[in-house]
Amino acid sequence: MWDTRSRMTGGSAGILDGKAVSSLLRSQVAERVAVLRARGVVPRIEAVVAAQDPASLAYVRMKRAWAEKAGMESGSFEVTADTPQAVVVDRVRSLNADPGVHGVLVQHPLPGHLDEAAVLEALAVEKDVDGITVASLGRLTAGEQGFRAATPLGIVRLLDHYEVPLEGRHAVVVGRSNILGKPAALMLLERNCTVTVAHSRTRDLAGLLATADLVVAAVGRPELIRGEWLKPGAVVVDAGYNKVPGREKDVGDCHFESCAAVASWITPVPGGVGPMTVACLLANTVDAAEAAAMAG
Repeated sequence: MWDTRSRMTGGSAGILDGKAVSSLLRSQVAERVAVLRARGVVPRIEAVVAAQDPASLAYVRMKRAWAEKAGMESGSFEVTADTPQAVVVDRVRSLNADPGVHGVLVQHPLPGHLDEAAVLEALAVEKDVDGITVASLGRLTAGEQGFRAATPLGIVRLLDHYEVPLEGRHAVVVGRSNILGKPAALMLLERNCTVTVAHSRTRDLAGLLATADLVVAAVGRPELIRGEWLKPGAVVVDAGYNKVPGREKDVGDCHFESCAAVASWITPVPGGVGPMTVACLLANTVDAAEAAAMAG
């Protein structure tokens, strides 16, 4: 571990640098991939992605580039606005049956005519490296082994890297989605946090956040959370990524400058949670490849 408590103008928070920590994690992934390749096993991840969604396509391209840089293989199935539901489900089931594929990512959102839940339901739990199917979430809820959702897993690993204490701390997760808020709350419970789940309709959100030692912002509202709402010295993890008309840069769910003036640690947007998500997705895929190699 190293200390990157960069001082910012008018602020005191240290930066939880997801870019740097994800680089370390991806180096570890590459070492594990090299061991597998020497045994004749090449970890492979496949994505199912909407062809008409530029943001999704760009994100999948980045994931593919990072996977291939680590020595993995990757591919994608681009779904158009007229691709039948049965074709997509059949593709997922064929990936389930392919022993050369170790992880499958269903990139949200799929085109609106598709039943995304049914597509996810078709995905085998042992290949759900994004950890977002009902089966994976059920295992998390029950405390059983399985793939943990990549974004919350990245958050926990980032906090661990900076040795942020979790046990006994009050964590407030602002957001309740199945891919981020809910699994983040459950994973923090696994680490013995006392967890409160809030959302956009929570009454007196500011008053609740004033009691939080750790804030995980995942509500999808640009700069909703203000520094004056925070408990002094709180740790702030901003998992939001919002486009705002007229603003050159995307912003998080927290107002960065005011939160950084009060927090002890904070993630930047971009460069905080996002890189950790991709690194953990690749790490989960290597876990799946290692498990398949042992079983074979």
